[in-house]
Amino acid sequence: MNRRGIATPSMTTTTETPAADGTERTPLSRERILDAAITLADERGLDSVTMRGLGHELGVEAMSLYNHIDNKRDLMEGIVDRIVSEINLRVADIEPPREPADWKRAMRERILAARAVMLRHKWAPTLIENTATLSPAVIGYFDGLLGIFIAGGFSFDLGHHALHALGSRAIGFTQELFQEGPSDGDDPIPTAAIVEMFPNLGAMLEVVAHDGPEDTVGWCDDQTEFIFGLDLLLEGLDRLRTEDG
Repeated sequence: MNRRGIATPSMTTTTETPAADGTERTPLSRERILDAAITLADERGLDSVTMRGLGHELGVEAMSLYNHIDNKRDLMEGIVDRIVSEINLRVADIEPPREPADWKRAMRERILAARAVMLRHKWAPTLIENTATLSPAVIGYFDGLLGIFIAGGFSFDLGHHALHALGSRAIGFTQELFQEGPSDGDDPIPTAAIVEMFPNLGAMLEVVAHDGPEDTVGWCDDQTEFIFGLDLLLEGLDRLRTEDG
């Protein structure tokens, strides 16, 4: 497997990493490095994923990682590919549409399976937003989504529009317009001040409650809001599907 995930028999390499006592450790490989990076990000956040930190976790010199990883960007793109590969494993057993009208069920299950992966790796949406990668895993995931649209009777043109309408929600998270906390060193406006200065938003904040942290990926990207938006989009796309046919 090469660094873009395409099978090339002569490209797979591993590096032996003998322990201090001379016993043989698990060979160092690209896959092992990426798995360690994901574990490190899960435990300590994405900022903790450095070559030096990974070397420490794996018990090797940081320079030895460059036998399998080109640079920091290659590492980040590899992590995205690994996360999407995890999604693809989750969606592999989802039953395809039994008839055209069943497309919505299959699409909803597929996207919520991707969402479950994002809830396990809450740092992943930020990485995906900032890392442009079209690996076979990423392309394969979206090819599967398009396949569900086509099985549901969508034209390729409407399927194309539908993928754009879903945006990041297609892969399990919502790109938020605003982020919680200060920006560029400025102090955020306190909630009490918003209630007083902006009556409409203030009134909303007094009644809105978000899900708990276990069901939230971003500041306002919680499970309830995600499903609300997803169902709204799917209902609208289903109406367009029947009109288009």
